[in-house]
Amino acid sequence: MPIPKEVEPIRNIKDINKIKQYLYGKENKRDYCIFVVGINVGLRAGDLLSLKISDVTDGKTIFDEVTIKEEKTGKARTFVLNKNAKDAIRTYLDTFKSVDLNDYLFKSRKGGHLGVRPLHHIIKSTLKDLGIKGNYGTHTLRKTMAFHRYINKVPIETLQKMLNHSSSEITLRYIGITKEVITDCYNAVNL
Repeated sequence: MPIPKEVEPIRNIKDINKIKQYLYGKENKRDYCIFVVGINVGLRAGDLLSLKISDVTDGKTIFDEVTIKEEKTGKARTFVLNKNAKDAIRTYLDTFKSVDLNDYLFKSRKGGHLGVRPLHHIIKSTLKDLGIKGNYGTHTLRKTMAFHRYINKVPIETLQKMLNHSSSEITLRYIGITKEVITDCYNAVNL
């Protein structure tokens, strides 16, 4: 039985912008908001989808920081909503007729919050529709956040803390950077 292939981050900024533009062009801004918030805060899909409206806003202001209890680890996790994440939330909430702070931020049409499986389908079908090749899924959002921060020189120890990983080795392996880093090390020094 073959080992399932790890999902990967979206490495190309042009692809990220193409996805954002595609999702923004849809009438329902929910999927756009999930994507933008997901690639900016790096939560696991279950934690992202469990966010309540009251976690991100008091109804007037979108918060700068949000603290949640991670479903997988039970650890507290504080993350920052940067400008793009705040703008996406504001765009999405502006489409609501009325806002109930107790509602889930990413509601399902069936009630409750959107599930991980439907999110997986949204990601897979969006990238397929756009012709973006690779193996993508719900962890792609989290991995994309970490990958782009890593290549923009955020120290691996900081990323480890952001992802609540127990070691920097796990973080490097998680974002799929290990092979590239090793290859770069070989190529950087020619004796």
